[in-house]
Amino acid sequence: MAGLTAMEKKLAEYKCNTNEAIQLKLVRFPEELEDDNTTFNPEYSHQVFGDDEVAFGYKGLKILLYYIAGNLSTLFRIEYTSKVNEKFDCVEADDVESKIREIIPPGFCTNTDDFVSLLEKEVNFKPFGTLLHTYSVHNEEAGDDITYQIYKADMTCPGFQEYHERLQTFLMWFIETASFIDVDDERWNYFLVFEKYNKDGATLFATVGYMTVYNYYVYPDKTRPRVSQMLILPPFQGEGHGAQLLETVHRYYMSSPTVLDITAEDPSENYVKLRDFVLVKLCKDLFCFSPGRLMQGFSQEMVVEAQQKLKINKQHARRVYEILRLRATDMGDAEQSRSYRLDVKRRLIGPYKKKQRELAKMRRCLRPEELTNQLNQIDLNMQHEQLEESFQQLVSDYRRVLERLAQA
Repeated sequence: MAGLTAMEKKLAEYKCNTNEAIQLKLVRFPEELEDDNTTFNPEYSHQVFGDDEVAFGYKGLKILLYYIAGNLSTLFRIEYTSKVNEKFDCVEADDVESKIREIIPPGFCTNTDDFVSLLEKEVNFKPFGTLLHTYSVHNEEAGDDITYQIYKADMTCPGFQEYHERLQTFLMWFIETASFIDVDDERWNYFLVFEKYNKDGATLFATVGYMTVYNYYVYPDKTRPRVSQMLILPPFQGEGHGAQLLETVHRYYMSSPTVLDITAEDPSENYVKLRDFVLVKLCKDLFCFSPGRLMQGFSQEMVVEAQQKLKINKQHARRVYEILRLRATDMGDAEQSRSYRLDVKRRLIGPYKKKQRELAKMRRCLRPEELTNQLNQIDLNMQHEQLEESFQQLVSDYRRVLERLAQA
C-alpha cells in the first residue's frame, strides 16, 4: 500500500492545470511571439478537458494557441518537459492534441515559420459585412485615440464562415456553458468589433469581439432578435467595447418595423449589468421616463414608448424605470425613500405571494402533518429578511449603473 502511495505521488507530478497550460495570443507583430506580456489564459477549459480542468501525463505542459490578430489564422503547438510514458510503463498520457483538434478548425499552422509567413499577408485582411458604427477610445499608454468599428456580417460574406469557425473557438475558453451554433440557419446575425491599427504605414484590423443574434419568428409578422453569444476578447475587456456593441445592435434593430423587442438567451450576471447600462442610457431621454413621470410610478405609457421606440420589452422597461427613479429620488428624504422602497418591493414580493397562494391551496388539500411540513418551509420572517436583502442588493446594482452613466 505504501508503494502504491509513493507511485500515486509520482504520477500526480504529471497532472497539469489546463487553464494555466493553455496559452493564447492575438499576434500583430512577429516579436510578440516571444513576449509573455501578450499571452493570456482561459477562464474555463472544462468543456474540453473535463470538470477537473486537468491534463494528465505531462510535466511543464504548454498548449500554444496563437492567433493572427485580424483573420485569426492559428498556430497550434504542444510543448512539455517530460511525458509520463517515457518514465512509466503501462501508463498513458491524455491525448491533448486530439482534444484541441475537436474544437479548432483544420488548416492551422504547427510551426512558427509558416505562421510568420501568414502574418506578413495580414495587410490584405479586411472586416466582413456592413459597417454600422465607428467610435474611438483614448489609450493612456499610447497617448492617442484608437479607432474601432462594428460590422454586421452573415454567412454569404466571402471567407466569413471560415473566419467564424476560428473565432468561435474562444467561446470554449471564456463562456462557461458555450456551444457552437448551427451556421446553416439563415436566421443568425453576426456583429463584429474590430480595432484599426497601423503597421509599416498600412491600416490593419484586429478582432476585438463579437455577438451572435438569432431572429425568432413571432406570429403573425414580427421577429424577436435574441442575443445568444457575446464575447469581448480579454486584451480588450474593461474598455467599454461591450456597451458599444450592445448599443449598436439595439440601434440596428430599432430601425426595423418588423422587430417586436430584443431579448437574450440565458444572460449572465455581467451581461445583465451591461444591458442595464445600455438600456438606461437609451431610455433616459424618453418623455415617459422624465423625472416628473418617474415619481408617479411605473406606467403602461412607459411600456409602450420603450417598446415602440427602442424595442425594449416590459420586464426590461420596468428595470430601467427602477434605476432611473432611483436617480430621481432623494434617498435622504424619508418619504421619497419609503415610496421608492415600497414600489420596488411590491414587484419583488411577487414570488412570495405566489407561495402564499399555494399555501392556501395546501390548507384545503393536505393532511395536518403534510401541511406542517410545508409550513416549516415557508417561514414568513425569513421571507421578509430575504425580501430586504434582495432590495438592498438591487439598489447596490442600480447605483453602479448610475455611476457608470454619470461617467459616460
